[in-house]
Amino acid sequence: MSVLSTGTGALIAFQRALATVSHNVANVNTEGYSRQQAVFATRTPTHYGYGYVGNGVTIADVRRMADELATTRLLDAGGELARLEQLSGLTARLDSLFSDQATNLTGMWSNFFDAVSALSANAAGTAEREDLLARGNALVARFRQLDGQLQALDHEVNNGLVAGAQEINRLAAEIANLNAAVGSDASRAAPDLLDRRDRLVAELVGYTGGTAVVQDGGMINVYAAGGVALVVGTQASTVTTTADPYQPERLQLALLGQGGTLIRLDQKTLGGRMGGFVEFRNTVLDPAMAELGRLAVALATAFNEGHAAGMDLYGDLGGDFFSLAAPRVLPRADNASGATLSAQVADVSQLTGQNLVIHFDGTAWQAHRADTGVAVPLSGTGTAADPLRVDGMALVVSTTPPPAAGDRFLLQPTAGAAGGLGLAINDPSRIAAALPVTAAADLDNIGGGRPADLRVVDASHPALLAPAVIEFLDSGQYTIDGAGPYPFTPGQTISANGWSLVLDGIPAAGDRFEVRPAQPRSGDNGNAARLANLDDARILSGGTITLNGALGGLTTSVGSAARQAQYAADAQQAIYDDALVARESVAGVNLDEEASNMLRLQQAYQAAAQIIATADTMFQSILSAVRR
Repeated sequence: MSVLSTGTGALIAFQRALATVSHNVANVNTEGYSRQQAVFATRTPTHYGYGYVGNGVTIADVRRMADELATTRLLDAGGELARLEQLSGLTARLDSLFSDQATNLTGMWSNFFDAVSALSANAAGTAEREDLLARGNALVARFRQLDGQLQALDHEVNNGLVAGAQEINRLAAEIANLNAAVGSDASRAAPDLLDRRDRLVAELVGYTGGTAVVQDGGMINVYAAGGVALVVGTQASTVTTTADPYQPERLQLALLGQGGTLIRLDQKTLGGRMGGFVEFRNTVLDPAMAELGRLAVALATAFNEGHAAGMDLYGDLGGDFFSLAAPRVLPRADNASGATLSAQVADVSQLTGQNLVIHFDGTAWQAHRADTGVAVPLSGTGTAADPLRVDGMALVVSTTPPPAAGDRFLLQPTAGAAGGLGLAINDPSRIAAALPVTAAADLDNIGGGRPADLRVVDASHPALLAPAVIEFLDSGQYTIDGAGPYPFTPGQTISANGWSLVLDGIPAAGDRFEVRPAQPRSGDNGNAARLANLDDARILSGGTITLNGALGGLTTSVGSAARQAQYAADAQQAIYDDALVARESVAGVNLDEEASNMLRLQQAYQAAAQIIATADTMFQSILSAVRR
């Protein structure tokens, strides 16, 4: 009987070990599977008086081959990889908008200024004027199209956060249920159950970043990046979305607390896919939207100022060529008062486009950047006579109702400005290509002075179109309409009534020069020539950057962000792959090793079957002896 029992026990043990090897082979391609190993142990021996006789073998345990350190390392690397892949993917799409020839701004921009140059060559030409309006409309449409695409990406971030919150809640609930199934002793839980829980934890961390902590007994707590608890034992938190306090159309992640209260998550500490969405919005999308708007504001403001300094074919001074929406100032949802702030661009050269938070502490106003919190210099009291001035913006505070202490406002100087850009004129004859004044030397002049570089410096001057006479007392003094005398040196600028000019050559005593208004339907191209060169005017960043430079800088900055995001994702992929190899070296299924184990166990199984056959022969011998 002992031989039969030993053989039967061995047969069962080897059968179960073979089943474990088969299970490993079957799951060779199962993601997150940890190979299992049957642990053999001798059965309790029997004492027969003369000593102990062994009773064979049994399966003491089916061990899950997992390295917690390697699993934790893989978890951390996976959450960071998910964040960077999400950031890289969205940034690459944004880059394609600004770099692709079919969608970028550069082509329409060049076509528009080419049309202005063509008009300067034939200022009275109807075809050139029609073409300029058509090119202007195309440029405006491209600005709006790009702004619309950026808004669409912003909505996509919202959708990603909503879908992510739902998936986070599903995964957290499943992990909590598995914690309950595992109980307080993970050593007794099914290995496959633990593998499933690890896979769900990895998926959850892929959405939020963070880490997992194993409690005493085997339950797992999962924390998002920033330390927010998502799963604690058998309890799962609920994540939802809530409106941004300044921009209700934008969503943020929040925890649903007791009684339905919402606890906003720190958007800057989020990891995983959700962190990638938020980081893309804050560090790539918002700056690109602001810079695109800054370019639109600078173009419209500078071109309108230049256009106002000209005269159209009707003999009227030029009006606005482009129309532009006012900057947005958004009150925080929980402001105590109903006060409002109105904003306008005061100085394009100082305009940064950065979103700012304007805060009232009860006595004074303060400003800081919305993205970094860094304080920004602010002056003024907020009245119409003395507006708040910050980053080239002027803000007037409402008096009814007045602001309350703690009120905050989000100032978006240029974000969305590209979507509000339009053409202010549709009549080609309203294009102010000519200068509104002309200058001529008297025919009786004896000196060598000739009027040159005539330009309008203040189109709003009430005496701009009033005739004026410049008369030289000698080569070093002159009067204007009898006022003066004023000192003169060759090459200096002479200005009055909102215009300025330079004389080529040296005038003589008694020389006269007359500045008078231009006539309607003038074919003069003086203003069109200056407008054609406006794209190379240094009007941004304190007069250090041209419009062309700003356009190139926008394309370059988005492209650079896309490349940096891709480099970071590639580097993190290498880190993740290394962590995966480390885990697989312990927990992965090696088919060669499993094949070797299967052959060894098969031979052992056959040997155990032979023991049973031997026991059967022994029984038959005994039975035969009894029959005699």
